[in-house]
Amino acid sequence: MNIWKRCMPFILLVSGELIFSGCGHNKRIPVETATSGTIHISVDESFKPVIDSELKVFENSFPEAKILVDYEPEAECLRDLVKDSTRLIIITRGLSLREEAFYRDSIQKPAFSGILAYDAVALIANNHSRDTLMTMDEVRSLLEGKDKKNRHAVMDGVSETSTVRYAMDSILKGAPLGKDVTAAKSSPQVIDYVSSNDHAVGFIGVSWIGDLEDSLQLSFLQKVKVVAVECDSCPDKPFVKPYQADIYLKRYPMIRGLYYVLKENFSGIGNNFINFLQNERGQLIFRRSYLVPARMSFNVRDVQLQ
Repeated sequence: MNIWKRCMPFILLVSGELIFSGCGHNKRIPVETATSGTIHISVDESFKPVIDSELKVFENSFPEAKILVDYEPEAECLRDLVKDSTRLIIITRGLSLREEAFYRDSIQKPAFSGILAYDAVALIANNHSRDTLMTMDEVRSLLEGKDKKNRHAVMDGVSETSTVRYAMDSILKGAPLGKDVTAAKSSPQVIDYVSSNDHAVGFIGVSWIGDLEDSLQLSFLQKVKVVAVECDSCPDKPFVKPYQADIYLKRYPMIRGLYYVLKENFSGIGNNFINFLQNERGQLIFRRSYLVPARMSFNVRDVQLQ
């Protein structure tokens, strides 16, 4: 009994140190909130210019929230979403019912998706080219490798990118790309390739060449021309470029959506960023970047030139 009495102060001292040491350790563990912490996201490379703009404003508004972004092909973004380290991706499609069931039942991390804006696949030609008007039949022939003018298509990859998927699914209706389709590694490389090859026609997201007030995009437009595509659904069948009004009115024939896919089941940075993108400031940045906002009204007015 005397031994326990003599040892008790030492035991209490050690226990107290362990308790306070444990408390101090917990305080050092970073806790993510909606406005603080760090997350990783993956974004379709086609949308790097506009998402960079969105992130700049978001992080200025929430300086303790850090978003680390990887710009990758669309299929790679979807693969990243399976990982624990990635809770949010931004791509050109939402999840299918089968994919939602996979995240809910197999991974047990429910994921949901929604649309943010509307984009278009733009065609670009060499500055020396006189072919600045194309019908959709000509676009299909180009992708099949059967162009009558000996032009060849240039894509931002041969597979797994959203532009390639759109070309195969929406333009070729499931048929493969022609063997002479050239693959570049990124949208800027598509622009560089077209600027150096007279018979090349590039396929890129309008986010890379739509903002006429962006110095980088203006430098791109000095290298190439934007091709106008025939509007098959219009009464007079005009040739239109991927301008905002023509995307909004669905006059331009190659339109696609920009979607988020999120698997964050608490009020973290991912949810906060999506709220930002869906609300006024985020939607205005999409409009400023010459995409069409999906969550706010977009007025188109007729202007008579004199």
